[in-house]
Amino acid sequence: MIDPRGVDPLDAYSQVVTTVAAALQPSVLSVLVRSRRGGGAGSAVAFTDDGLLLTSAHVVDGVSGGGVIGADGEEAPFEVLGSDRLSELAVLRTRGRLAPAAELGDADRLRVGQLVVAVGNPMGFAGSVTAGVVSALGRSLPVRTNLGAHSIDDVIQTDAALNPGNSGGALADATATVVGVNTAVAGIGLGLAVPVNSTTRRILTELVSTGKVRRAWLGIAGAAMAIPPTLAERLGRRTGLRVAEVVPGSPAAAAGIFLGDIVIASGETPVRSPQDLQRLMLSTAVGRPFPVTVYRRGALVDVVATLAELVA
Repeated sequence: MIDPRGVDPLDAYSQVVTTVAAALQPSVLSVLVRSRRGGGAGSAVAFTDDGLLLTSAHVVDGVSGGGVIGADGEEAPFEVLGSDRLSELAVLRTRGRLAPAAELGDADRLRVGQLVVAVGNPMGFAGSVTAGVVSALGRSLPVRTNLGAHSIDDVIQTDAALNPGNSGGALADATATVVGVNTAVAGIGLGLAVPVNSTTRRILTELVSTGKVRRAWLGIAGAAMAIPPTLAERLGRRTGLRVAEVVPGSPAAAAGIFLGDIVIASGETPVRSPQDLQRLMLSTAVGRPFPVTVYRRGALVDVVATLAELVA
């Protein structure tokens, strides 16, 4: 818009935000749900042109039915094709073409400080847009499942304002590609979003085709830790995964992985962090030998685990 003096009132920042908003608002829908606990609301993002929607798993957890409302006010019922509490993602199907598909991006390319725009339906205010930056990357989001406490890794932290109802909505970069699914408000100016990347695409494919995500399970928890300088020089990297917990009866326990070990690699694949190990927990690995190299008491030790299936 040009003012009477012929000057564009939008600075560069505003131009980016308004462009992203215009591109994404038609693709973000309101989700209204019914469950035994009563009603609720959230958001969803169309990711195909034939009615497939991406949202947060907790938005549709235990729902008995509901509907979605498009940006033009048109309403339609939905069905839950699949929901995965371990990734906090769910796929819905609705009839017709309520919304054009948004483009899914790659959160692995994000940088701290990068501009992001959130689009959703907080507190029932449809099509709300907020903007901010990527405050941090690699955060962990705790979730509860019937397996007990679990954390989602590589979560995006943003200061773009999020409120109840934003869950399931889009977090987009400056090109209007969706790089995250808004899922939690951890405090004022502290919102969290599940990243959209190659892992997310695999999860979506499995949810659409089978309604669930099959995963392998080793049975350890830990955090990235610096390895001794001599080993770091030999391996050409500085960190490994220090084992802080070994689940009793797990494949890790049976294989002889112990508390305090530092996982260095699985076969030829380096392990620097929990995320590196999690990426190896593919459904195709269930029941197969899983070689693990750990650093223990000054020596490298090789063990072989047989991965079990993780049932959430």
